[in-house]
Amino acid sequence: MNAPSRRPDHAALWNALPAPALALDAQDRVLEVNGAAEAFLGLSARSLRGRALADLFGPASRVLDLLAQLRRGAATVAEYDMELLMPERPPCRADIHAAPVAEGAGDALLLIQPQSLARKMDRSMSHRSAARTISGMAAMLAHEIKNPLAGISGAAQLLEMNLGDEERELTRLIRDEAERIVKLIGRVDRFGDSRPVERRPVNIHDVLDRARLSAQAGFASHLRLSAEYDPSLPPAAADPDQLMQVFLNLLKNAAEAAPRVGGAVAVRTSYRPGLRLSLPSGRRESLPLEVAVIDNGPGVPESIRADIFEPFVTTKSAGAGLGLALVAKIVADLGGAVECESEPGRTVFRVLLPIWRDSGRDEAPQEDDA
Repeated sequence: MNAPSRRPDHAALWNALPAPALALDAQDRVLEVNGAAEAFLGLSARSLRGRALADLFGPASRVLDLLAQLRRGAATVAEYDMELLMPERPPCRADIHAAPVAEGAGDALLLIQPQSLARKMDRSMSHRSAARTISGMAAMLAHEIKNPLAGISGAAQLLEMNLGDEERELTRLIRDEAERIVKLIGRVDRFGDSRPVERRPVNIHDVLDRARLSAQAGFASHLRLSAEYDPSLPPAAADPDQLMQVFLNLLKNAAEAAPRVGGAVAVRTSYRPGLRLSLPSGRRESLPLEVAVIDNGPGVPESIRADIFEPFVTTKSAGAGLGLALVAKIVADLGGAVECESEPGRTVFRVLLPIWRDSGRDEAPQEDDA
């Protein structure tokens, strides 16, 4: 006996769409949005219904031009890598598709496919290769430079015993600079740790609180440091000590970027369902846990924004450019991803992490594509 046919639940299908979707009337007012559009625009469906598209993207937006083409008789229209400007939200680039809903009615369907996250995650995963390159260089530095530096520092210390005060200043300078180089080599050497990370359930809020207390007692004492947590978050699959290092590095970076007067850094956590990362093993892992560190500094210069996680890339005159590269390596080793959005007055670093799944092993189980 044949199974009875079942009509699809159109409301369920609509909200299952992974890309933001908006149904519009002939005057480009919002009729309906799906859940992905609510998350993308940061507004509820109730507040979006009836709003003009020009209010959401601006009266000069290219989105309105695409819809005008559609209304002139085009079957479907699309534009790729379009910059979207939204009030009180950072600009982003996306692929835009528009299609008529019913012939002659003027209603239209608008699909938005944000591109920035995938590209940033690709760059984040590429840091594994950079880390391997640096680890080889670190081994060379440790062998070829650290031992001679120890001899130089020891010789300078012996010279101090037979010199006057003025000459001792020069020998102290030699020792201080030798110590500084040793510390720099030590920081580079940390990229060479290729041991697998033992992941276990971690409350990211506990780790964030420890990092915030440490920051407020030291490098962030001059600014306002706030936190906004989602208390419903499940444990992350991570290593607490490595997460502590990631959050401290991001907080220090934000504190140094924030202005001395009126500086503010915010830490926020949230749940982002539906985001998956393809791992080198071929497995796909969900990364729903998001930690955002936001500062009100001048922003990352556009010239280095795409390479901000690369080793030795920095905006600081005295910086080595290793802090964010180390963040990217640790997060990748934990099976997560890190991204950066920046504009003058607002920079956001987001860490995306997998949740802990009690499967009797430290790896989260494989997730099949839906």
